Order: sequence, then C-alpha cells, then structure tokens
Amino acid sequence: MTQLEVSYRYGAAPGEAAMRAVDSVREVYGVRRILFNEKDRTVRVEFDASRLKEPVIASLLRRAGVDVTEKLVLA
Repeated sequence: MTQLEVSYRYGAAPGEAAMRAVDSVREVYGVRRILFNEKDRTVRVEFDASRLKEPVIASLLRRAGVDVTEKLVLA
C-alpha cells in the first residue's frame, strides 16, 4: 500500500447534501481520510495510491458536490 495525500482548495463551502455525499466518498475502497479546513477553504484526502490516482480523487469530490478549484502543492 502506498499512502499519499492530496490537498485542494474549494470555492463555495459544501452544503449539507454535499457533506452527506462526501461520506459516501469515504466508503470508496482506497480512500482513507478526508479532512476539511473551513478557515483555509481546503480539503485534504489521504488515499492508497496503488488503488486510486489523484485525478480520480478530484473527480470523486466534484461528483459529491465539492467545488474543487485548484490542487495545492504539499510541502
């Protein structure tokens, strides 16, 4: 298992329906953790890179209703 983290900035704050949909993203095999930082308007996803790729993670978040605007570079 190759654990990776990716972080995105989002535009509009996710509503209640989007947050419920994010719960279903957490159930996708390979997604380990999803953390929102409301102050910085970022979402960080920890995932198994041997099962999922970064574009798939972004797509899952967008389909859940998260307004992903840009991928951030983690230091």
